[in-house]
Amino acid sequence: MSVSGRTFLAGAACALLAAGLQLAAAQGKISVEDLKIRAEAGDKTATRQLADAYYLGRDGVEQNFAEAARWFLKLAQQGDVRAQTTIGLMYARGYGVKKAPQPSHYWRRLAAAANHPGAQYNLGLTYANGDGVAQDYSQAAQCHGRAAQRTHVQAQFNLGMLYHEGKGVTQDPVRAYYWIKVASLQGDELAQDTLKKIGAGMSPEQIRQAEAQADEWIRKMKKVVGK
Repeated sequence: MSVSGRTFLAGAACALLAAGLQLAAAQGKISVEDLKIRAEAGDKTATRQLADAYYLGRDGVEQNFAEAARWFLKLAQQGDVRAQTTIGLMYARGYGVKKAPQPSHYWRRLAAAANHPGAQYNLGLTYANGDGVAQDYSQAAQCHGRAAQRTHVQAQFNLGMLYHEGKGVTQDPVRAYYWIKVASLQGDELAQDTLKKIGAGMSPEQIRQAEAQADEWIRKMKKVVGK
């Protein structure tokens, strides 16, 4: 029986298939064809396994970006944020699909709209680098800012550098030092080295102010996550 171009198994047959696949999984025997059957039936876990396998060339299949794009696109259309980010990258780079800036930007923006910090960071990079869109440091700062507030370390570092360079935001050494210090406190080694360079052009009072703000931000975040 076909519904909207997709084939669905009857309930009993689907249950038998699921039971068989569970047994095969326990025995380490799931094949690509088994995954395709599950993916076509809407199983997101199987779809992700297929997409990752073709993208990376693992689990007994050769790397095939076209097949990877097919399954990532299916996931993206189901609202999977990671898949939306990945298919956006594939359109930007021409991996398995024709290189096209518009769909690339569409999928990256959709992922970022889901308030996912990694997607917001990636969208910030898109604007900062002019990758498929007009270069826009103001938009980059906004995207990195949202991701930074949600503890994305690379976004924190990038936001600090935008404040340091005055790109997309008003140049502000205290805000620059503050965000890079926050990234540093979370283990970013590049941030630790960069602080020395930025701090060389600041007064001791400015550094104390920025460090106090960074320490307070870290304390608040630890309370939020219960650490």
